[in-house]
Amino acid sequence: MLKIHHLGHSQSERIVWLCEELELPYELLHYTRDAVTRLSPPELKTLHPLGAAPLMEDGELLLAESAAIVEYIIVKHGGGRFKLGPDHPDYADFLYWFHFSNGNLQSGMLRFMSMNRAGLAANHPALMAVKGRLDLLLALVEDRLGKVPYFAGQEFTAADIMSVFSFTTMRLFQPLDLAPYPNIRAYLQRIGARPAYQRAMAKGDPDLTPMLS
Repeated sequence: MLKIHHLGHSQSERIVWLCEELELPYELLHYTRDAVTRLSPPELKTLHPLGAAPLMEDGELLLAESAAIVEYIIVKHGGGRFKLGPDHPDYADFLYWFHFSNGNLQSGMLRFMSMNRAGLAANHPALMAVKGRLDLLLALVEDRLGKVPYFAGQEFTAADIMSVFSFTTMRLFQPLDLAPYPNIRAYLQRIGARPAYQRAMAKGDPDLTPMLS
């Protein structure tokens, strides 16, 4: 059975959600952020040098990085579900949006959060630059979700599992007004209606009401 080390209010919700979508048996080990620093607890450092989650154990294997864990579980235990293959017409779109989540969207939000916490003036060039980049990313997503119901196209895929965190739980750390983005908000409502998502959030973060609007 898979063992999932889940840090509350973090990207590791992706792994819990994936296991629920695939209806895989798993053991969930829950960790709580430090109340002052909001960082991972020291127990995670005993498992992995970076002291972060998610972490997944599969027998003797310990694997970190949410994207790597998602792909591993899909290929090794999920029969390839939620991962489009090279013969699928939306294969390239799937690859792009699967990697967009951490390669652009989440990193863009983290840069904006860091600049905000540095106490820079609203018109500081560095803050304006990262805010401008984030606005471009959100506009790109809004346009995409106005054309198709899911990131890869017509099908729900791992690209969605990778992307949702940035629009929901991440807003606990960096508030983001989604009022100007009706397509993103409608998408989040579709995601929120998925039974597997509801189960995952209830198990992984029972203290949190998902931010779906």
